[in-house]
Amino acid sequence: MTQWVFDIVDRLGAAGIGLLIFLENVVPPIPSEVILPLGGFRASTGAMDPIGVWAAATMGAVAGALVLYALGSWLGFERLHALAGNRWFVLSSQKDLEKGLDLFERYGNWFVLGGRCIPIVRSLISIPAGIAGMSLLRFTALSTLGSGVWNAIFVSLGYALGERWETVEGYISPLSRGVAVLGVLVLAWLVWRKIRQRRARGGVQEKDVPRTGPPRS
Repeated sequence: MTQWVFDIVDRLGAAGIGLLIFLENVVPPIPSEVILPLGGFRASTGAMDPIGVWAAATMGAVAGALVLYALGSWLGFERLHALAGNRWFVLSSQKDLEKGLDLFERYGNWFVLGGRCIPIVRSLISIPAGIAGMSLLRFTALSTLGSGVWNAIFVSLGYALGERWETVEGYISPLSRGVAVLGVLVLAWLVWRKIRQRRARGGVQEKDVPRTGPPRS
């Protein structure tokens, strides 16, 4: 782990943990699976209060989630739907967005709640929640609950493991890398499918163009 993380935690205490978790949610520099056990370890030495570490981490996580929720809300479904209609927008089609919105309206609560406990997904899930127009109160409540449970687990692990707190990263890092790789593969598949659909439509349009022969005498 980089030294600046230790410096922030040592200088700011629990507030530093909250700041790092906030950053991890918005622009993930270091996974929370590292930051939270460190906070638990520091609490086990008496340098910080474990409840304070948990509370600061949860507030930081929710604050970061709200930033991305606001981004999704600003973008909005209608604007994103219009963007998806452009040929250069290769990430999704308008039909995919419509299906995604319907799916989120049905299971959005579980997506937000469960997504807070999955590396990388816990940051990204806030954006579709904002796009789908999920109630701000509901989103905040679900994010607080999911983040609170997740943070409590890892702060407790760091507290219990003491100086061996870094072993937590060894178990979680493969999961984080797996999720990242899966995300890249899904993104590549979406781009490939959109390009293939575009080429297919182009081929159909060419076939539909009537061919005119030389004028008859």
